[in-house]
Amino acid sequence: MSKTEPQPGPAPTRVSMYDLLASCAAAKAISTPPRAPEPETRRPVREHREAA
Repeated sequence: MSKTEPQPGPAPTRVSMYDLLASCAAAKAISTPPRAPEPETRRPVREHREAA
């Protein structure tokens, strides 16, 4: 082989679309900060009156 010929490199790695999408979903889940707690919007429950 002469020095001007390209050297054979490693074979290209094949990744399935399922694995690619799963890795993207995992990266997004890890890099997204947790949601802030929502303010209390619930009204206090009034006590029920006893039936007559």
